[in-house]
Amino acid sequence: MVSEAQDVVKAMLERGVEPDVWMYNSLMDGYCLRREMDEAQKVFDMMVRCGSVPDVCSYNILINGNCKIQRIDKAVNLFQEMHSKNMFPDTVTYNSLIGGLCRVGRLLDAQELLSEMQVVGVQTNLVTYNSLLDGLCKHHDLEGALRLFQQMLDSGPYPDIISCNILIDALCKSGKLEYARELFLKLQSAGLQPDIKTYNTMINGIYKAGSTNKAFELFRVMERNGCMPDSCSYNVMVRGFLRNNEGSTAALLLHEMNVKGFSADAATASLLVDLSCNNELDESLLTSSTDDNSITK
Repeated sequence: MVSEAQDVVKAMLERGVEPDVWMYNSLMDGYCLRREMDEAQKVFDMMVRCGSVPDVCSYNILINGNCKIQRIDKAVNLFQEMHSKNMFPDTVTYNSLIGGLCRVGRLLDAQELLSEMQVVGVQTNLVTYNSLLDGLCKHHDLEGALRLFQQMLDSGPYPDIISCNILIDALCKSGKLEYARELFLKLQSAGLQPDIKTYNTMINGIYKAGSTNKAFELFRVMERNGCMPDSCSYNVMVRGFLRNNEGSTAALLLHEMNVKGFSADAATASLLVDLSCNNELDESLLTSSTDDNSITK
């Protein structure tokens, strides 16, 4: 599709028909989706040479594309270029750049952009805050994440289930399981419905804290609450019971997995093989887990 669009643009130029900004933007966006940022930049430069004036959308496409491949300095330069041309970045511009900065650990720069949005009156939204929240958590600034989360509670935008999942995951990974559990238990009273990500994060956190049976209780609760376990849910529980030498429960879950079309992932398959090699595994378990299409490749 991108090559076809490029051919259309070339044909129009050869006939003296100037493509409009929308057409250039569409072509740039196609290259960005393919992560071909050099080609996207060439289209942008061609648009300028041919006398078309890039709009905010043009810059947003390039900024977002460069952020996705972690060319953050290039994205920042484009952002500054917008200012130099008296163009006004919008929410999409800021969100793309904040997300990109967070992914590479430039959290102070991302926080400064959030402050700038508030000063100049650009509307923030949950994407803005969740990007920053995720960046703070992934780069181990849990205190900063908790402050930001409290700010969302106090001043908005009110956290959604994505916000809560980010924080619950960070709390579990930081060994603060009780705080994660406290937040988890408050979700429904706050009008938020735990999703598969929420349950899997809590199940994994409880299991890693050494409470396989409590993790299994939550595993069954999620199903009763209408959230069906997925492959990740099953694999975590199978590994837990295997490590606890509870082969009969592991076998039950492996059977359920196969019936539902789920696969033993690489970690579960490796554990099964290791236990088998050490003669610590009932061979029927290994057979059950290696039925056709049962191990993720």
